[in-house]
Amino acid sequence: MSAEGYLNHPTFGMLYRVAPAGDGRDVFATLYAQRMFFLVTLQPRGAQFEVIPYLDARHHAELNLARRRRDGAADLESWKQLFDQTFI
Repeated sequence: MSAEGYLNHPTFGMLYRVAPAGDGRDVFATLYAQRMFFLVTLQPRGAQFEVIPYLDARHHAELNLARRRRDGAADLESWKQLFDQTFI
């Protein structure tokens, strides 16, 4: 299991890490509103934030869970329900 991760966005404040997205990118959500999602690429001189829709964020999270499941991790369907309950 990975550790929690947080970033400070210059406009939207504190973001928390939802899932890795591959290629050195992670999906983050706004901490308080839980309605905005960002694909974040950390760079040597800062971070690049790309706003993504809910369904794209969920897709990245599902891909991450599928990878983890192949490696013996948790149930994908129960996680999908938890994701929807948390962010809708």
